[in-house]
Amino acid sequence: MDRDERVEELAEAECRRLLGTVPVGRVVYTAHALPAALPVVFEVAADGRLMLALCEGSPASRALDGTVAAFQADALDPAARTGWSVLVRGRAEVVRDPVRHGALRAGGLAPWADGGAPVYVALAPELVSGHRLRPAARAVRDHGRRAAAPS
Repeated sequence: MDRDERVEELAEAECRRLLGTVPVGRVVYTAHALPAALPVVFEVAADGRLMLALCEGSPASRALDGTVAAFQADALDPAARTGWSVLVRGRAEVVRDPVRHGALRAGGLAPWADGGAPVYVALAPELVSGHRLRPAARAVRDHGRRAAAPS
């Protein structure tokens, strides 16, 4: 099987579904004119926005407010060399509505890093794309060992 045959482009609906299956992803933003990435806890809201949990006063929460950002989440199996990855790009805004903020906090959405009150950033998806890496038909080499790819 060719490498390209193993890579499947995912439909937007499948990408959005997969985002709901993992609790942590990476937000990518600009800090001091350079790209920065940070692992964050998130959830997919009913309206499709990604709700990111950050620490209050964090450089990331300040840098994200009112900007275009990217977010990536994935689930990978290094032994089988399979998995999926989804990339979302859109506008980010700090959640300022106290009712919405309280609901997110009451629902248990908390920052990856302990300490301080949470601040929530809503990322409105504008471009959503993803890929799935399917299993190879033959055994694959993994860290010096041979492992059969699942079928």
